[in-house]
Amino acid sequence: MTRRVAAVDCGTNSLRLLVADVDDNGGGMTDVARRMEIVRLGQGVDRTGRLAPEALARTTSVLRDYADIIAGSEARAVRMVATSATRDASNTADFTRQVKEILGVAPEVLTGREEAALSFTGATAELVGTHDGPFLVVDIGGGSTEFVLGEAGEPATHALSVDIGCVRMTERHLHGDPPSRAEVVAATADIDAALDAVTGAVPVRQAQTLVGLAGSVTTVAGIAMGLPAYDPARIHHARISAADVHEVTRRLLAQTRAARAAIAVMHPGRVDVIGGGSLILDRVMQRFGFSEVLVSEHDILDGIAWSLAVVARR
Repeated sequence: MTRRVAAVDCGTNSLRLLVADVDDNGGGMTDVARRMEIVRLGQGVDRTGRLAPEALARTTSVLRDYADIIAGSEARAVRMVATSATRDASNTADFTRQVKEILGVAPEVLTGREEAALSFTGATAELVGTHDGPFLVVDIGGGSTEFVLGEAGEPATHALSVDIGCVRMTERHLHGDPPSRAEVVAATADIDAALDAVTGAVPVRQAQTLVGLAGSVTTVAGIAMGLPAYDPARIHHARISAADVHEVTRRLLAQTRAARAAIAVMHPGRVDVIGGGSLILDRVMQRFGFSEVLVSEHDILDGIAWSLAVVARR
């Protein structure tokens, strides 16, 4: 028996929707609709500690469109989660109230550990028996990055969320067009300090496969592959070498905003933050000695959908 569900993920940079038919017995999941819009809810949160009025307006506008899609799909269950920006903001209650008015359900503001667990499920559900574990899943978001270690199809054994993300690194450090060497050095030091914490909490060197999630990773993959346009089907489960990630990162950090905007696979909403996101991925691979990353288009959004199927089986 399949169950139609709707999952909404509100991150620091993007707002995403997945409507899917999920086999209640764990047999698989089929997309009905998958949408992504850059709303930059986390604009300025690192500096002000509050969600900006214009960011709230952008987010609720897109959410109204998503509510129409969900209603038309006749989804039987809806779950919305909100991550790093809403964890950090002092006016999250305003956001929660607006979401409930539009969507009919309140957003769940996840802890970093909860976010990591859903990301791990979404990324590894289809890897059982096809790739070598343990897996280190790295989900590079706008405000935070989650590191999760475990075997596919099993609960993760270790998880940590750290406050480095493509938006946060850009707002803190990467101000130039292109960023100056001093700015890149400062961002690198910030990332490396966070990776020190990861080393102390997650035995990353046990991992046999590095799985990279979210828009920074998929965009770097598309650039490395030389795609003429963004193609999720080709990007999903592509393997990108550490050398290629490093070269793409070097080029992105040396380019002007206009040059990045002209890249074929670049979403307009990622132009100003892709340097920070790619730098995080590059540092993870260099620091922990991964020769390649397995890129996944499936992530926390898919994990949310799977969680609705689990609830239905109870």
